Amino acid sequence: MAHIDYFFSTLSPFAYLAGAGLEEIAARHGANVTYKPLDIMALFARTGGAAPADRHPSRNAYRAQELPRQARKRGLPLNLKPAHWPTNPAPSSYAIIAAQNAGGGDVGALVQSVLRACWAEERDIAEDAVVRDCLQKSGFDPALADRGLLSGAETYAANLEEAVNAGVFGAPFYVVDSGQSFWGQDRLEDLDLHLAGKL
Repeated sequence: MAHIDYFFSTLSPFAYLAGAGLEEIAARHGANVTYKPLDIMALFARTGGAAPADRHPSRNAYRAQELPRQARKRGLPLNLKPAHWPTNPAPSSYAIIAAQNAGGGDVGALVQSVLRACWAEERDIAEDAVVRDCLQKSGFDPALADRGLLSGAETYAANLEEAVNAGVFGAPFYVVDSGQSFWGQDRLEDLDLHLAGKL
């Protein structure tokens, strides 16, 4: 059975645009997924990337075209300039870590709910009420938002180190235990083909 380490940021528009693609692929191939939220700005600094605010205008102009194109392609609503972005990704990331450890709900749905709150619903994913709502809608105890904060912080930091060591430099990033890596929501088809033994 294949295993996928999914490195992502709850601030990433491209992780949002992945939708339920990873979960559908994993289910089709009987693969397990470990969700590894991380500090994307720290990852950029460690791997030669730059935050959007620090990128050349031509890169940001392309991003402004590409995000709406990909959203239309996937039939997803998108606010190109969300009211609450950037915001503190730690509360939502810690909640995802706590939920994955606790079990009992749908972690993939939780990740998608958090990303949708930011990129489609104009909600601040740093707010406790938003995080609790996402937890509850995904089948988890909303009180998980208050539990294991120290453990969540430690795992969040460890995910960054693991990502750097695994050659991860952006989000979403999928690392399969076969040794193959796939960067971006537009590589989900390739991940699917790889798991099928065709790529």
